[in-house]
Order: sequence, then structure tokens, then C-alpha cells
Amino acid sequence: MRISETQLKLVNSRIDALLKADNFYGKKLKEAGVTSLNSAEDFEKLPFSEKKDLRDAYPLGLMTAPEDKIVRIHSSSGTTGTPVIIPYTAKDVDDWAIQFKRCYEMAGITPMDRIQVTPGYGLWTAGIGFQNGAEKLGAMVIPMGPGNTDKQLQMMMDMKSTVLCSTSSYSLLLAEEIEKRGIKDKICLKKGVIGSERWSDKMRENISSKLGIELYDIYGLTEIYGPGIGISCKENCGMHYWDDYIYIEIIDPVTGKNLPDGETGEIVITTLVKEGAPLIRYRTHDLSRIIPGDCKCGSKFPRIDTIMGRTDDMMKIKGVNVFPSQIEEVLGTFPEISSEYQIRISHLDGKDTMRIYVETTGSVDFDDLSRRIAEKVKSRIGFTPIVKVVEIGLLPRSTKKTVRVIDERYD
Repeated sequence: MRISETQLKLVNSRIDALLKADNFYGKKLKEAGVTSLNSAEDFEKLPFSEKKDLRDAYPLGLMTAPEDKIVRIHSSSGTTGTPVIIPYTAKDVDDWAIQFKRCYEMAGITPMDRIQVTPGYGLWTAGIGFQNGAEKLGAMVIPMGPGNTDKQLQMMMDMKSTVLCSTSSYSLLLAEEIEKRGIKDKICLKKGVIGSERWSDKMRENISSKLGIELYDIYGLTEIYGPGIGISCKENCGMHYWDDYIYIEIIDPVTGKNLPDGETGEIVITTLVKEGAPLIRYRTHDLSRIIPGDCKCGSKFPRIDTIMGRTDDMMKIKGVNVFPSQIEEVLGTFPEISSEYQIRISHLDGKDTMRIYVETTGSVDFDDLSRRIAEKVKSRIGFTPIVKVVEIGLLPRSTKKTVRVIDERYD
């Protein structure tokens, strides 16, 4: 899906703003000799921007609008390295809320819903993004933030929350607690808007069946507004994204060349109207594809597929490149196990070892199950892992994102 003339004009206005600001990114464009674009070919020759660029611009080197127009900053949720600071103007905040409102509407959520927001508030974009969108929609917000499960469930019952906004990890934890406490008949949830981490079909089915709700994938990242730039619809066939605010390309992560619609590669995003910190051709490292054709739901907004992983998720074990999604797909074929798993990679006695921990009920033969899983994983990735089977509930649950891959080789 090549950039349209309308989108190209918007990119030119952002390039003009960056050049006038003479900020970190404006200087980069000047060095590349970029002043304006006349065609899609010109656009595709523009340099990419990377997270390293954004870190190098710390703290406010990305600021493009005058400081008296900046009303807020947000920061990426990463725990390593220099943080990325993204400034927002009042228009940016409002544009983001409009996009989020569209997400709620795409999910069939109305002003009569009561939306319980469990992601974190503060520098992270999640909590306040969910809240601003709900307020723009006109729905009642219950701004809980993360953790304190007892209070979450009490408010969920007392306020008769109908929509849960959460990470998949925390929604699973809540679903298991509701089941354990026998309070499902007191819960009024109808829908869940889930984001921030990749989750398997098995996990989706587990959460949906335990809570008896419809689930919608929401997409976004701090550098590009935050969550709310795309969401799945009732057809559950990819995520619609708002192409009047962002332009998405899919590139080959190795060559950087654009890929045709339908082919899987790395998502690259350009903001079309952002004022505080416009980004041109930003490499997200998220893996997906543009889904060709119109969606059965009737929306004309284009779609990307569910996020399949990240280019930096790859693990090199015994000389083999392995992605967590490959392990996840194999585990999904075993109905005896839960959706939770953990991968631990160690280096012992001069060689790499992969251990996979899975959960099941006590009614299953643990040794037989671990052997069958190990065989199937070997047929997929080429070497045999050590599979440890534990009882359901023993693997860690999280109120935020669950860490599923622990590489102990570099500890």
C-alpha cells in the first residue's frame, strides 16, 4: 500500500516543521538533503529513524513545536538504556483521544459502558490513553491502574464495570481469580480491550472463556502517540489502523526494502499530523503484514495482522535462530496445558540449554506429556529442549507484562 498524495502532503508539512525547528531530527533530514517530497519513490528513499536516534535526542531533542505549545511528555516503558521522551501538544493529546475513541467504537463500546482501566498511569502512555479515549467517547471511567487485585475485583463488582482495559497477562490473572473466588455471577464484563504485549490464541481463548467476554486487540507504542492507533474489529481478522493519522509500511528487516501487501516484515510508521514530535519512517521492530482487501466489518480503514513478534525477539541457541512464537505455536497444539509458559536459556558445561516450563492439571502423566512436547518442539526448531511440566498456577502471573523468555547466559 503505497503512500497517497494526501498522505504525502501531510508528510511534507511535518518535514517542513522539523526543518524549521532545526531539532535533532530536522538536522538529520538536512544532512540527508531532504527538503520536500514529490513522489512515493522520494518517500521510500527517506532515511529510517530508530529507537537509538530517539535516545540520542534525550531529553527534549525531538521537540518540534515551540515549548509554550507543549502540554505533556510521555516516556517509553523500556527498563534499559536512556529513556525516550516524547513531547505532546494539546492537539496531539486530542488527536490521540479521537483515535482511541474510534477504537472503542470499533469494539462496539458506547457512552453507556463503564470502562475499568488497569494499565499504569504516569510517564507510560497506557493508562491515560485508555482514559482519554473513554472520556472522548463519553463513557464512565474507573481509573484503577495496575495491581491491588482485591480492590480491582471489588470495584469491578460494585461499579458493574462492562469493559476491562488491560494487558493480556493481567486479564488472565483477574480471570483466574474470579474463577477461584466463585464470583463470576457478580461480574458484568462484556468486552475486553487488550494491549501492550503479544498473546497467543490459546491465551485469548482461555481469558475469553473464563470471563465470558469478547476480546479486542489494541495496538500502539509510546513513540507514536501510545495505544489506540489500531484495533481489531468484530470479525477478528487483523487490526484496523487510522491512516489519516499514521502511514504504515512493511519492510524486510534485513534489507530495509518495502514488501508487498500480504508479506510479513517489520512495521515502519510515519506520523502524518503529529506536532510535538513527528516521526518519519520509524522502525518499530514489530513483525506483521498489511492484510490486502476490505474487511467484512465494512470499515474502509486498512488492516495489519496481529503482531507476530519482534525482530529483536530472536534467540540464538546451539547455532539455531529461534523465535518465542515458534515455541508458542507448538504449545498451542497441546490441549492438556494452560496458556502460560516460560522459556529459560542457560549455558552449562560449554553448551546452551533450553528449558520450557508448562502447566497442566494433576490428571495428566507429566513425564509422558514432557516427552511429547519435547519431540514436537524438536521437529519445529531442530534440537530437543528440556520440558518441565508443573501444576496449573505455579508459573508467575503478572499485573503488567509477563516475562516469558529468561536468558541466563548473560546474567
